[in-house]
Amino acid sequence: MVSQAGVARVLPFVIYIAFIAIADGLSRIGMSADALRWLYPVKITAVSIALVVFWKQYQELATIHIRWRSLFLSASAGLLVLWLWITLNADWMIVGHSAGFDPRDDGHINWWLVSVRLFGGAVVVPVMEELFWRSFLMRWIVAQDFKTVVPATINCKSFIVSVILFGIEHNQWLAGIVAGCVYSLLYMRTNKLCLSILAHAVTNGGLGLWILASGQWSYW
Repeated sequence: MVSQAGVARVLPFVIYIAFIAIADGLSRIGMSADALRWLYPVKITAVSIALVVFWKQYQELATIHIRWRSLFLSASAGLLVLWLWITLNADWMIVGHSAGFDPRDDGHINWWLVSVRLFGGAVVVPVMEELFWRSFLMRWIVAQDFKTVVPATINCKSFIVSVILFGIEHNQWLAGIVAGCVYSLLYMRTNKLCLSILAHAVTNGGLGLWILASGQWSYW
């Protein structure tokens, strides 16, 4: 049975995944990728509302004190994952095909869509995913009363299971596994979820800027 604290960390993630399933279903019945891109702002809004509603449950984010050295470590970890995400793209490292997110209208970038995508990727998604994968799942595998589990004491089983599941959540499964390892180790070493969130945000934000500069829309 999942506690109220668990629900607060699981539900935003479930909402996010539900929208992915809805988009997949709509694409299978013939709705175009161009039409489906408007589902993303709705998804991010729904997840954001859930995070706001449950915010008082996230005690690890209530008071944040971070040293500059830790900030540098977190940002460096995020940039490392960004580089690996772009380079780990061989065919065998990818499962399925991602239609991506093309924000162009008649060849011109729709900056409103871009701003929503960047906000979602760099702000909402890192908070939502780190609360689920690191704060909840990694610790819940160790003990159902997960809030009593200190990140530094997370065992190998929990680490491996959560990292693999995090990896296969993404079509770039190998890059996802590597990213999960980096974010998890950062969380376990520092005992601060905000640092894994920051690293995740640096990765996603940097990836968004790289996509805009390169036009590699499939990475979105």
